[in-house]
Amino acid sequence: MANQYRRLPNMGGTPREVAEVVNNLVEGKINSTGAFQLTASSTTTTVTDLRVNPNSVILWTPKSSNAAQELSHLYISSVGKQTFTLTHRSNSNTSDILFHYAVLG
Repeated sequence: MANQYRRLPNMGGTPREVAEVVNNLVEGKINSTGAFQLTASSTTTTVTDLRVNPNSVILWTPKSSNAAQELSHLYISSVGKQTFTLTHRSNSNTSDILFHYAVLG
């Protein structure tokens, strides 16, 4: 996962750096999103993301009609340090079963 937006140093930053970070936040650029595709012929998909921790909330949205059909069969079975695992139906054709997600917390 590449960091798309500026991070402030732990001890703070210059007024210009702080303004840039705050303005990005106001515009919804919180650098907490990603994407995953279901693993073909498997009932689990593991996603690695440095921002995830055991207390994170993972929200996702389908990016195709085939992905939307999988929503009722998709759930998070575990969340750990920098990873989460989804359980789903086994499907040999997952080429367009793509989801975007956001990590909160």
